[in-house]
Amino acid sequence: MGIKSYQGDLVGKTATKPEQIRVEDHMNKSVVCFNSSQTILEVMDSIIKNAISGGPVVSETNEVLGIISEGDCIKQITESKYYNLPLNEMSIGHYMTKNVICVSPSDSIFDVADKFLTTKKRNFPVIHQGKIIGLISQKNVLKAVIQWEGTNWLKNHS
Repeated sequence: MGIKSYQGDLVGKTATKPEQIRVEDHMNKSVVCFNSSQTILEVMDSIIKNAISGGPVVSETNEVLGIISEGDCIKQITESKYYNLPLNEMSIGHYMTKNVICVSPSDSIFDVADKFLTTKKRNFPVIHQGKIIGLISQKNVLKAVIQWEGTNWLKNHS
């Protein structure tokens, strides 16, 4: 029995270097964004209708002010019940996470994967020239790995 080529049908093709796999090629470009004056009920409705876990809170000029998540909504619901406050009067500006970690479209997908591990976040806004242009999620990273594995990047870098 002969020895099969390690590269198989990729012989003669150029392997993709890990640092060349960029956020801009794998981010979601269609992002559901919120504004800080929206109520928690409006945000919850949008989260459910769009099947998302949250989204960036942006200014009128698309600058990221914060992130609102399902967890932030749940926190607001429990505080509302405790203090007997109506949900339809509570804006998300007070409850959003304001310290937002953003990434650049030119960042390596592997650097972003490391940020996911160290920060325990589920997604990051992608910012170019101070404006949001997309969102990268953990699922986007997984899809990128599956896509690029076929081009031999896992086998050739050493």
